[in-house]
Amino acid sequence: MADQGRRDARPRRRLSRSGDFDRVYRDGISRGNRFLVLYSFARDEDEASGEARLGVSVGRRVGRAVQRNKVKRAIRESFWKLAGDLPDGHDYVIVARPGIEGLVEREGANGVLASLAELVGGGEGGTEGRLS
Repeated sequence: MADQGRRDARPRRRLSRSGDFDRVYRDGISRGNRFLVLYSFARDEDEASGEARLGVSVGRRVGRAVQRNKVKRAIRESFWKLAGDLPDGHDYVIVARPGIEGLVEREGANGVLASLAELVGGGEGGTEGRLS
């Protein structure tokens, strides 16, 4: 039981409420490539303290549940590897596009990492400059 208290004391690093997702979609900026769309939203000053928070959306068009869960794990792992380069106080939502399941099967999390790094670093194919 003591463990549970410590776990709840940590700041939540995931977006889980639909209102949070909606705010990022509506008011944030986005960049996309063949496999992913990355939305970024700077939280208000009173909410901005703390680390970046992540939400992941993988639709049924990507595959069955087992495949979607593999994709979600690869996306989360890749995002947190890159999170040190991102500013605190932002919410991010990553939407997986159909076809990413093939990338995960061929290249694993490294393929997802390369695709996500392209979006975070402002590589070609996006709609805006570097996300911040």
